[in-house]
Amino acid sequence: MLITGMSGVGKSSVLSELSRRGHRTVDTDYGPWVGADGAWDEPRMATLLSTPSPVVVSGTVQNQGRFYDRFAAVILLSAPVNVLLRRLSVRTNNPYGKSERDRAEVRRYVQEVEPLLRRGATLELDACRPVGELADEIEKLVVPPGFSGAP
Repeated sequence: MLITGMSGVGKSSVLSELSRRGHRTVDTDYGPWVGADGAWDEPRMATLLSTPSPVVVSGTVQNQGRFYDRFAAVILLSAPVNVLLRRLSVRTNNPYGKSERDRAEVRRYVQEVEPLLRRGATLELDACRPVGELADEIEKLVVPPGFSGAP
């Protein structure tokens, strides 16, 4: 499963909550997942997605569409641009979004990139909802109802 969306929408927060609940998660904003060109390291991502155990991935990169067929769902988290800008201005784990240049870029991405993400998404969720509610909804897709894990 892929959780995608604009910076400040809460991808990392939702992923952290799912991880806290025991789900295997990978936040591609951190670590060796994205190259200098801003794209996922395709061999690394292919290896991750070839494992049989479910994984919830978060990220928004230019080549993510190449992997959509390998995800059970592509979930777009969305929120109004003013919400994104407010969240970016107060977050402490990432400096992106603090400068006026970054803020202008966020506005442009909401206009130009978010519609592309929306077209590729299988589900869109309102990221203004509490993180726990979003995780509840996503968790239903990670663990199908009635699944016990037993063969």
